[in-house]
Amino acid sequence: MNKREILSCVALCALMFVVVACGNDAMTAGANEPAQGAASAATFRVETVAEGLQVPWSIAWSSPERMLVTERPGRVRVLLRGALQAKPLFVVPDIEPSGENGLMGMALHPRYDENKFVYLAYAYRADGRRVKVVRYRDTGETLADARTIIENIPAQKYHAGTRLRFGKDEKLYVTTGDSTEGKLAQRLDSLAGKTLRLNDDGSIPSDNPFVNRAPARGEIWSYGHRNSQGLDFHPTENFMVQTEHGPSFPLDGWKSGGDEINIVEAGKNYGWNVVSFDKTRAGMESPLVMYKDPIAPASGMFYRDSTGANRLPQFINNYFFGTLKGEALMRLVFDGRRVISQEHLLEDAYGRIREVAQAPDGAIYFTTSNRDGRGSPAKEDDRIMQLVPNKN
Repeated sequence: MNKREILSCVALCALMFVVVACGNDAMTAGANEPAQGAASAATFRVETVAEGLQVPWSIAWSSPERMLVTERPGRVRVLLRGALQAKPLFVVPDIEPSGENGLMGMALHPRYDENKFVYLAYAYRADGRRVKVVRYRDTGETLADARTIIENIPAQKYHAGTRLRFGKDEKLYVTTGDSTEGKLAQRLDSLAGKTLRLNDDGSIPSDNPFVNRAPARGEIWSYGHRNSQGLDFHPTENFMVQTEHGPSFPLDGWKSGGDEINIVEAGKNYGWNVVSFDKTRAGMESPLVMYKDPIAPASGMFYRDSTGANRLPQFINNYFFGTLKGEALMRLVFDGRRVISQEHLLEDAYGRIREVAQAPDGAIYFTTSNRDGRGSPAKEDDRIMQLVPNKN
C-alpha cells in the first residue's frame, strides 16, 4: 500500500503563512490553528465520485443531477446522477493539448436555464499557440452553434491560463497567462498576463477601465499577472479573489515560489514581471497572501451558503483552492478583505489537486491532476472526489 492509499482518509494540518495587509506593504506572519483543523476533520468525509479521467480541469452543473467536466485533451464529459457517462458530450475539434495547454476553463451563462449557453476556454494552433473562448449551446446530446467570444490570446507550452467565471454583473471574466513572456503582462496592448472582462456575446463593456485608451486593449480589467488559474467573487462582499502561480526558476529568472492570492480590482497592476515575492513598487499591488515556497495554486472558489443535503455550514464564505505542487486543498478564512487564518486539507492524500467546485446540494467537489505529466498517478487517477458532511 502506498502513502497516498494509506492517507485516503481526511488528512489535515495547519500551515504557517504570510499575509500582506490589503493596501499596505507591511508583511505579518500568521499562526497555526490545529484546533480549527481538528474540528473540520470531524465534520466531513471524502468520497470518490468518478475515476479514470485525464486531467479534469473545470466543473459546472447544468442541473442538480448533471455535472459537466472538461478534460485537458479536449473532451467535455457528463456525470449524470453521479455516474460518469462513457461517451463525451463534446470533443473540441481544434484543440492544442501539449504542455499545459488544452481544454481548460468552463462557465455556464447566468441564465443557462433559458439559453443553454456553455463557454469553453482552450488552446489552439494559429501562427503558434493561442487561446480562445468559445460559446456553445448545450443541446443535451452535444454542444452546438459555436460562437467565438475572444481569440488570439497569446499562449506557449506553459502559462496559458485560463479560468472563466461570470460575475455578479453578468460579465464574463477571463484570466490569461503571460505565455512565458513576462514583459507582456505589463503591456496594455497585449492580452497576455491579464484579467479580461467581456459581455456575454464577446463585446467590450463600455465601463471597462481601458476603453478608448488606445493602444490599450479595451477587454482588459487588470494586468501584471503571471498565470492566474483561480477566480471567484465573495458571496456577500463586493470583491474578486484570484490565485496566481508565482515564478519558476530558471524560466522566469527568479527563484521558485512566490505564489499569490490577490484581491483583483479594475485597472490595477499586480506587478508581474517587475515585482514578485516581497518586492514592492509604487503603483503595483502587493498580494493579500504570498507563499514563499511553491504550492502551485490551480483553482479558486468561495463556499456559498446552501440548503442542500450536503451543506457544510462551517465553511460558509471560506475560499478554497487546489494546489498541484502542494498536493492539498487549501481553505482561507476571510474577515472582510483580510485573511485571518488558513488550513491545509487532504495533504499528500490524493496527489495533485486542481479544480474545486460547490455542488447544488452543498458538497465540495475536487479533481486530481496526477496524469498531467508531473504527478505520480494511482491506478484510479484522475479522479473526481467530494467532501460531504459526516452524518454520525
